[in-house]
Amino acid sequence: MPDPNSWPHEATATAEGGHVRTDDGGLSTALASPLAPHCTGLTPEQLLAAAFASCLHHAAVEAAGQITDEAHTVQVRAAARLGRDDDGRYRADVHASISSAGLSRQQLAELVEHADRLWPFSSGDSTRHRLTVAPAENGRR
Repeated sequence: MPDPNSWPHEATATAEGGHVRTDDGGLSTALASPLAPHCTGLTPEQLLAAAFASCLHHAAVEAAGQITDEAHTVQVRAAARLGRDDDGRYRADVHASISSAGLSRQQLAELVEHADRLWPFSSGDSTRHRLTVAPAENGRR
């Protein structure tokens, strides 16, 4: 693993009192919680889905650039669920799909495989989460 001190990007966020904010102010929102059903705001599942979709999107765009020179768009859709095991620990279940206009089925399959290898949450790691990355069915979703 490369030295984390050499990594070019870092972000910091703070959650407190029913609110989350990135230190640069790019994201600032109220949080909803299953522990406080009267609260309004984004749920942990929404934030998890957004984070996974964003991260995988960057990997998919990079992968698409290595597969074809054609102009195309990449879309990543992520659905996230949180639940508890019998031992009370939270587990995440995330399903992500990738679509891209202008790619053949074979190219899209290659893009998905390559993107899944690039990003840090490989669908092959299932220690505390279940993650599925697949081509989108019937084009864009």
